[in-house]
Amino acid sequence: MPLLYDLAKLTVGTTLRWGWRPRVEGLEHLPRHGGAILAGNHLSVADELFLASVTPRHVAFWAKAEYFAGHGPRGWLSRRIVGGMGAIRVERAGGRAVLSAFDAAVPVLRAGGLVAVYPEGTRSPDGRLYRGRTGMTRLAHDAGVPIVPVGVLGTAEVLPVDARLPRRHPVTLRFGPPIAVAGRIDGPRDIRTVTDEVMAAIQRLTGQEYVPRYAPRRGSPSA
Repeated sequence: MPLLYDLAKLTVGTTLRWGWRPRVEGLEHLPRHGGAILAGNHLSVADELFLASVTPRHVAFWAKAEYFAGHGPRGWLSRRIVGGMGAIRVERAGGRAVLSAFDAAVPVLRAGGLVAVYPEGTRSPDGRLYRGRTGMTRLAHDAGVPIVPVGVLGTAEVLPVDARLPRRHPVTLRFGPPIAVAGRIDGPRDIRTVTDEVMAAIQRLTGQEYVPRYAPRRGSPSA
């Protein structure tokens, strides 16, 4: 586990655990060893913080490429922080650049690490659960690891969009049984089937209303 990640868990993580006392259910479903993808619903930027604070193992999160390429003192600090946290660089230029994040995640998973993925692709604009993107399943197939569904509740109230300070509100995190991917993929239809299975498992954990279409990204005309 990266040293900076340890420090953040000791400081920020302890603050979250004692200040909000999140309720955690199903942690026994998290593999003690070996690689796995943690696939969760996405309500707030606080999702990552609470997930990391309650998970006993190191979790690698995505971080946009700008955090790795800044200039000057602030850029240096940013690179040191995200690198020290073991974050995975995500290019947002599209095409092959996007796939580089998955290429970087495969060796982490094959080495026995945990990688957190939010298959909706963006934060839910209205608290509902939207259709999952298939990259999660492709990644699990390529790395040969299972997918652990994770349901998070309450984080949208703790840190709403554009809020400056966190608020007190109950938070619950639920881990579901791992979903095996190995031996189940023989084409695009199988990838979609497994992806929908994972989203159904997340919905059972959260009780959210499901929307069978992709979530609009913030700033888009339909957002």
